[in-house]
Amino acid sequence: MDAPLLRGLLLVTVALAAVLLARRPVRIGFGAGPAFGLWLLPVMAAALPWLPALHVHWLALPAIHVLPGAIASGAGDSKVVAPATWPYRFWLAGAIVMTLRLVAHYLRLRRQCLALPSAMVEQLRGELDGVDPRRLRLHPAGPALLWAPRSLLLLPEDFLKRFDADERRLVLRHELAHLHRGDASWTLIGELVFALLWFHPLAWLARPRFRLDQELACDERVLRNAPHDEAGYARTLLHSAGLPRMPALIPLLDPPQLKERLSMIQRHRPGAARRRAGFVVLAVLLAGGAFVAQAATGNQANQRAASDLTYNARIQPRYPPSAIKAKEQGTVVLDILVHPDGTPGAITYNVRHSDTASADLIAAATQAARQWRFSPQLKNGKPVAGYARVPVTFSLDPLPQKARQAGTGAGVEKAASKQSKAF
Repeated sequence: MDAPLLRGLLLVTVALAAVLLARRPVRIGFGAGPAFGLWLLPVMAAALPWLPALHVHWLALPAIHVLPGAIASGAGDSKVVAPATWPYRFWLAGAIVMTLRLVAHYLRLRRQCLALPSAMVEQLRGELDGVDPRRLRLHPAGPALLWAPRSLLLLPEDFLKRFDADERRLVLRHELAHLHRGDASWTLIGELVFALLWFHPLAWLARPRFRLDQELACDERVLRNAPHDEAGYARTLLHSAGLPRMPALIPLLDPPQLKERLSMIQRHRPGAARRRAGFVVLAVLLAGGAFVAQAATGNQANQRAASDLTYNARIQPRYPPSAIKAKEQGTVVLDILVHPDGTPGAITYNVRHSDTASADLIAAATQAARQWRFSPQLKNGKPVAGYARVPVTFSLDPLPQKARQAGTGAGVEKAASKQSKAF
């Protein structure tokens, strides 16, 4: 699987777990508003792998030096195995099904919407707080809020009969609070994220809790502006029990939420100072989480090109017979342009870091390097062209020669590690 996708999935998993653990303590300590704001964490976590990486110098990786130590070795054939595509297809199929399900529900809701009779509009006009009456619709699932380019407030046909004047006032205040908070858009984002994470157990666990926290934050806002309406608000919720719950809607009451919402109304809610402190803590948490996560993945999202030691160990330079006869030895350092697909491009001889080496040794090292394979440089998690500096040591010393003739990848890797410390 693609590295940014894996990092994004890991970060989202950690963020979802953190929100599920922290939402209740935050709600008790700072209020329902900051607790609902915690749900920004998974969205931020999903976006982090695709954001520009932070320039954290202490996490930058140095160039990896490779020492092909064997005197003679031939190039071996290798087959590159493409990563399996079936997990992508399986995930994509599920995401498409969940998205189509959401679209189907939405279109059905829109088709069922009817314009409010003018008499009903006139009777409710005083309670609409300046909202355009054209945004009101009749729908059996109301009272609810439906996302649209201009969100729609849905009311049942028997709205005037089902609720008395005080209850209608509270219902409209609740739905208008959702409207002013932009909750319809947040609900749509939540449903789309859920469609993408349909396979994730924590997503199924988080979905109803996201809805509950959204309703609790809205309840808190309504009662903060009218604390004397607590008893009437609770009666209105009880009167609304049994309304259907559908995707893409924010109903007045989802039956499983009733107990939590009534409990929140009855207990003492945090004051303005603690609520503001909660939002400050949330902002610090979001900023700090973004910084730490970017720093933690920076060495993966931005790293230099590196050699594939296991593969390259089988393709080592051939010690030129003329150089052996002339007793020529030394270290040739090659600067290799690595293409995004890991293949070598231009190869140049680095005079500054090399020992005095003959043209035969330079040519032998260059010829072998053209067959090597590399891990490309990464920038923001994506492969780009970069450079790898590779030292190639030619030695007539019997001890290194004997070690090189063992021809194991582990031996080459150890020699490369030792050689890299010298640079």
